[in-house]
Amino acid sequence: MAKKYHQVYLNNNRLAFAFVVFMLLFSNVLFATTITVSSIAGLQKAINLAKPGDRILLADGVYTTTEDIIVSNKGTEKEPITIAAQSLGRAEISGQGGFSLMNPAAYITIRGFKFTHVAGRAKTGIGTNHCRFTQNIFENPGDGEELTVAGSDHEIDYNTFQNKNAMGRFIAIRGEGKQIAERLHIHHNYFNNFASQGGKNGAEALQFGLSGFSLSSSNSIVEYNLFEKCEGENELISVKASAVTLRYNTIRDCPAQFTLRHGNKSLVYGNYFFNTPGLRIFGDDHLIFSNYFENCSSAIVVGNGDGEVADGALLTAHDRPDRILIGFNTLVDNKQNIIQAERKNGMGATYVSIVNNIIQGGGAAATILGPYTNPQWAGNILYNVKDAGNIPAEGYKTVDPKLLKTSSGTYHVQTGSPAIDQATASYPEVKVDMDGQPRIAPFDIGADELSTATVNAHVLNVADVGYNAKH
Repeated sequence: MAKKYHQVYLNNNRLAFAFVVFMLLFSNVLFATTITVSSIAGLQKAINLAKPGDRILLADGVYTTTEDIIVSNKGTEKEPITIAAQSLGRAEISGQGGFSLMNPAAYITIRGFKFTHVAGRAKTGIGTNHCRFTQNIFENPGDGEELTVAGSDHEIDYNTFQNKNAMGRFIAIRGEGKQIAERLHIHHNYFNNFASQGGKNGAEALQFGLSGFSLSSSNSIVEYNLFEKCEGENELISVKASAVTLRYNTIRDCPAQFTLRHGNKSLVYGNYFFNTPGLRIFGDDHLIFSNYFENCSSAIVVGNGDGEVADGALLTAHDRPDRILIGFNTLVDNKQNIIQAERKNGMGATYVSIVNNIIQGGGAAATILGPYTNPQWAGNILYNVKDAGNIPAEGYKTVDPKLLKTSSGTYHVQTGSPAIDQATASYPEVKVDMDGQPRIAPFDIGADELSTATVNAHVLNVADVGYNAKH
């Protein structure tokens, strides 16, 4: 009998010990709180006291700030600190200050607000990391950026940036010293209606870096964003950093250009351009593939360099494009297709490969007006263009690629197309087509690979992006 009671005692002790361990392991979760506040003072106080796992909700209403709302807390990966509108888009912050995330802020989520405070106040500072702005509306008056990102490992997603009519950018990416912010993920945002600033410089929808950051690698991804009716200045997106991936974005009715302005080794693929000045390229070792251009004033502009940074030119120079792959793109009914503009004493470009593209309709297939040293032209299909322009005879064939506009709103190859399996080579870095489907050797010419694989990208519409999108 004593042995039986001893076993019960041991079993009970084990249960008690397990319960204590459970309580210790999950104490942060058990003691995390949700608090609803209804004033800016109450919001700031709650933020100051917040600990990992806490949720702070701002009640519906319009709130006027006189200074920035400072966030310097640290959540954890599993237990971020969430600061949110009680109802999506119905807690509006106006006035003179916005959310300023300051070192050592980490694992902070800012969700669901409408920001109408003055521009230039919302930011993630140097030293911040793993913070997120999601499902917010930015509509900030006055000069300045809507959101500045200087820390690393941040996520900016499902926000709406709209109705800007002043200098500054919707989003400006910065860094520390000469190092651009790293490992950012900017996705599913809606950039809409940025009025022209009369030709002034400094009004891009997205500026990724500055000249001084251009030789530092970001290893960031900008994907699944929609840009509509954004002019601002002549550059829509200006990349001034290295190693940035820009994929599966849709640019529609924007009289401004997507520009790789400074930096090297960026990837631009799977993007859709409609009625814009297309893509302009400076810098070295970029890969431009599986993009779709329709009804653009110019599709692809290979920059005519005025300096060579590798030889000591200033970082602010238009760095001569060297070793660029422009392959497997589809260009339809563009006023100008592939061009290089004149420049007084221009250095042109070197080792540019223009291969396996479909160019159908519109102006000359290629117009090159600068020095063009050691180019490669191969495997391109031309159809119904004004003429081949500067593409040598061995670099193309003239044949109907049998494109058909599908329900996606873009032209795809069909069974029986002479583009199928006819690429001159399989480039290992070209892994997907414009639908996000895998490329299977032998590759198809153009942006589309005829495939039954899952479609992972398509032309974006308003319902796919922004603060109110379902995801």
